[in-house]
Amino acid sequence: MKNRMMLIFWLFGVLGAQAQSEVASDSTGLPGDQFSLEGALTLFQKAESPEDFEKSLNDESSQVNNLDLNGDDETDYIRVISKTEGETHIFVLQVPVSENESQDIAVIELEKTGNEEAHLQIIGDEEIFGVEIIVEPGDPGQDEGVESKKGGPSISTVNTAQIVINVWTWSCVRYVYRPGYRPWVSPWGWRHYPGWWRPWRPLGWSFWRPVKVRHYSPTIRIVHKHRLNRAHGMYKPIRVHSTTVRTRHAGVHSNYKVSRTKTTIQGPRGKTTTNTRTTVKKSRRG
Repeated sequence: MKNRMMLIFWLFGVLGAQAQSEVASDSTGLPGDQFSLEGALTLFQKAESPEDFEKSLNDESSQVNNLDLNGDDETDYIRVISKTEGETHIFVLQVPVSENESQDIAVIELEKTGNEEAHLQIIGDEEIFGVEIIVEPGDPGQDEGVESKKGGPSISTVNTAQIVINVWTWSCVRYVYRPGYRPWVSPWGWRHYPGWWRPWRPLGWSFWRPVKVRHYSPTIRIVHKHRLNRAHGMYKPIRVHSTTVRTRHAGVHSNYKVSRTKTTIQGPRGKTTTNTRTTVKKSRRG
């Protein structure tokens, strides 16, 4: 009986070690592991306004944010700061890291491209994700934009003649294009948060990873092209990064190598398909 119990404990130990090893290999160790760009895009689609979007981002039940950039064992509050030039909008998702520093997590870029037509992308910041990640609404009929479900930015994307999705019918999009709209600039900052918000303890990777994976959707795709040049040009000069966050994760960043490879496939009737693969590899020192 004693030997049997010892065998059972040994088996549990082996299985636990294997599980921990698998979890570690799935994680990049970068902050981007703890935030779902796909989930944020879904929340934006459902939001009534930028203010409503900010509230949903910081709702624990939304299960999109698991960030703890300052390492205080509490989730960070993400504020939304918008800017408008003509019919071009940007919405910056930003975390106040300290009294003096903030860090951009991502930016939603939106442009009106015609009468009752608008397009958008959400771009994950390279300081957070290790590599700039561009996500946009996709056509569920297209077999593309499928990210490996390992939590980090190891991506395989098929760049075909993509259908660019019109987001004009999204409530938040209609809201910001209505007459008299004033850009939403979050009034909240470091240690100054809305009364309804309470931080929660971030989930460990083994619990958070399956939560994050659930946000993957065939209607959302990852691409490697900025489609909205005016919006991207608006954002670049105002991008904010934190020296504290950069220093804290410098070692992890240095252990990752980013490479992109393209393969062109000749299909039927002369149609070509380009497979673009972005790989982020961890060095042995990590």
